[in-house]
Amino acid sequence: MQVLVKSDHHIHGGESVAERVQYIVEAELDRFVGRITRVEVFLSDAAGGKHGAKDKRCVMEARPAGIAPVAASHEAPTVLEAIEGAASKLQRALGHSLGKHDASSPKGPSDADTSTVDELEQLEKWQKDRSTRK
Repeated sequence: MQVLVKSDHHIHGGESVAERVQYIVEAELDRFVGRITRVEVFLSDAAGGKHGAKDKRCVMEARPAGIAPVAASHEAPTVLEAIEGAASKLQRALGHSLGKHDASSPKGPSDADTSTVDELEQLEKWQKDRSTRK
């Protein structure tokens, strides 16, 4: 699973923030690791550099294979709290979306694993011919 981190010019941290985000995302979404191709993380300061109660925002968008992207966001006083909150919300949203997708997927054998009536009749004919030769 690839994790891409982007931020506005008010969020500083560089490589250390990216590593922390990678660790949090992988820990929170570990049960979906085989089904997600990429997670994009957007960090921003909603107050534009001014201080406020919930001025840090994290938006995460996961791209599961085979279904539409799933996104979650969280606002908090610190970047770390925003990242953790968004990751937790994304885990719940992915569980819901993938669960719905799995429930609507067809159950039973695929078309490649089933036979048509004509194929079954040919098989019966072949078995009859084979048994009469013995």
